[in-house]
Amino acid sequence: MRHFLTLKDISKDEILEITKLAQKIKAETKRGECKPYMAGKTLGMIFEKSSTRTRVSFEVGIHQLGGKGLFLSANDLQLGRGEPLKDTARVIGRMVDMVMIRTFAQSNLEEFAKYSNAPVISGLSDSYHPVQLMADYLTMVEYGKDKDPVVAYVGDGNNMAHSWLMLASKLGFTLRIATPKGYEPDPKIVTDALEFAKKSGAKIELLNDPKEAIKNADVVTTDTWVSMGQEEQKAKRLVDFAGFMVDEMMMALAKTDAIFLHCLPAYRDYEVSQSLFEAHANEIFDEAENRLHAQKGVMVWLDQQRNENGR
Repeated sequence: MRHFLTLKDISKDEILEITKLAQKIKAETKRGECKPYMAGKTLGMIFEKSSTRTRVSFEVGIHQLGGKGLFLSANDLQLGRGEPLKDTARVIGRMVDMVMIRTFAQSNLEEFAKYSNAPVISGLSDSYHPVQLMADYLTMVEYGKDKDPVVAYVGDGNNMAHSWLMLASKLGFTLRIATPKGYEPDPKIVTDALEFAKKSGAKIELLNDPKEAIKNADVVTTDTWVSMGQEEQKAKRLVDFAGFMVDEMMMALAKTDAIFLHCLPAYRDYEVSQSLFEAHANEIFDEAENRLHAQKGVMVWLDQQRNENGR
């Protein structure tokens, strides 16, 4: 059974296939044709971490596909009272057709998928955020930035940086990641990306100078410096990330037609200036909307994979 836990497990051809499917479904939706690709199917949505975009996009997405979403917070499940994760997986996986989990540890996703009788999608973990990258790539395609692009990621070497490493190394484009010293991506994930890059031809650069990363880039992207669960580190991080805010002067180093992306929520005048954010608001909120359409593509693709495999 196929799951969608990280782009590490998804091939280049499959990423492109899901993207084309998302484009098709988005075009149909815009024409008012919400085709029931998943009529009568149920998506269980488990949230250990709260979210705006993840909940709304998955719940609306499964509804538009003709199915039903079931929201389950940690407090709604016996997990909160100590039931083993594998038992919860074996129960829920028999009752729903697909499961989305937004959690802290990637190992939780992997264990749940191991015991689930239904396909599992990562809504985010501390290691990866693959559905966000599918939305980001769909946005790049729509803006014509998918042909040998140079992408600059500026900020923390977190789950977003890791996911960009997977996308770039699978699709074969140039990715420059600029982080402060001590905030680089996980070396194991970098090693995986470099191994994939040998096949795809991707060029991966790890830098500590954001200006060097952004120079002549086609796409510039960033993320919050203080992720959920890191609030106690905020004061230190604001000092350590000085000079990494993407503003007009920094963005001017990119190509004149470069786009700026942000997975949101955005903290103005920390990782991105207020004025730059508003100057690129159309791109950012197209990206946010594309969470809905990209995830519909992922869900329909997984459902098709399951049907083809007779599971």
